[in-house]
Amino acid sequence: MSEQQDLTQGSIKPHLIRLAIPASMGMMFDTLYNLTDNWFAGMISDNALVGLSIASIVFILLIAITIGLQSGISAMVAPDFANKNQTKINSWIANGIGIGLVMSVFIIIIGVNYAGHLMDLLSKDSIAKEASWDYLYIIILGNLAYAVSSVCAGALIAMGNTVIYRNVLVAGFFGNLILNPLLTFYFGMGIKGLALATVIIKSCSAIYLFISLKKKTSVFHWPQFNFARWKPCLKQILPSSFNFLTIIIGAFIIVAFIGRFGSEAVAGYSVALRIEQVLLLPVLGLSSAVMAIVGQNFGVQAFDRIQETMKHTLKLGLLISCLFIPIMVFAGPLLMGFFTDNKEIIATGTLYLQADAAAFYGYVIIFACVAVLQAIKQPNFPLVIGILRQLILPIVVNYILIVQLGYPLPYLFWSIVIIVIVSALIMYWYTRKQLSQLTQSAKINDNKLDT
Repeated sequence: MSEQQDLTQGSIKPHLIRLAIPASMGMMFDTLYNLTDNWFAGMISDNALVGLSIASIVFILLIAITIGLQSGISAMVAPDFANKNQTKINSWIANGIGIGLVMSVFIIIIGVNYAGHLMDLLSKDSIAKEASWDYLYIIILGNLAYAVSSVCAGALIAMGNTVIYRNVLVAGFFGNLILNPLLTFYFGMGIKGLALATVIIKSCSAIYLFISLKKKTSVFHWPQFNFARWKPCLKQILPSSFNFLTIIIGAFIIVAFIGRFGSEAVAGYSVALRIEQVLLLPVLGLSSAVMAIVGQNFGVQAFDRIQETMKHTLKLGLLISCLFIPIMVFAGPLLMGFFTDNKEIIATGTLYLQADAAAFYGYVIIFACVAVLQAIKQPNFPLVIGILRQLILPIVVNYILIVQLGYPLPYLFWSIVIIVIVSALIMYWYTRKQLSQLTQSAKINDNKLDT
């Protein structure tokens, strides 16, 4: 284990920065990848763009169950990497790929049989749905590549390496720029070309990550089906996956309430949400770094370093917030203007960005706490908070404010802010409590050994 990868030694802050920057860059290029698909779909036709949008939503819902593979496998690998237990590391990775394989087959079966019903819920336009299905059936068949990539990326991050995954995402973006026009226009495949390009790129990415992991561990990690290993893995994977699913469903709930104010309001919120997601990329990169550092130190029971990681993460998150909150408050109209000339859409998006700026540091706290809890193998509480924050509170609060009392749109946006802040405070309190208990337990055990 090289010094660069050993996160149980050395200063915490440089580790955080070294891991977070490549992770953030990778996420940025992954976001640009998706925007590129939308751009080329718009060049095909309006129906292709609508079809891609519908297909993307359905696909995200279908693969939600596999989203937790990366963080789940990372949580399993990191402690054993710190303890240099290569046998267990290889077992976690191989069984993770086995789980991903089974999940992928399940997704194909569900997708082939029920994706059409999901599309019917999202659109009644038969032409758009036809375009959506042309994209979806290809991307569903290639979903195994997503699962393998997630497992391999999670393992590499747990080993303190975010550079390889960043390089894969950057290469994928540029590969997409080449394959999209080639397949879509030169070979005349239309929207099917966009889907095939993605399957090719994601498959190549999965193979590259698989081989890179082999170089790190000296063995190929072929799928294993050791159900004794599956149980602890699934305890980490499924809560994270379901937490992501609450985010997707929560977005639908918010859009449903905003829809009462008109299509321009929905469009303004959707565009502003994309801008906010881009601004949050450094925070997400930081949370990936936290997962690796806390995971490794959890393995050697260095709870003082875990506490220190939490402290430095919140400080760096505060710095990021100080940089991006003014952008959300003052540059909203400029940023919205890159996407539309419609004044109502710009006004709605600006209103959301200015309001949600007050919750930006709340997101920092939530992401940091979720990363810490997942790394110490306590993923259930983030799921509880996710259900509360994304589903229960938005439905109850906004039904009262918007439906019953008839308050205007700003009240909806500020309800989101208050819910995020309250959730962040609860997450921070719970995380600190769990870390304090772990530290006290370790001290008691040390005292027993001394006596």
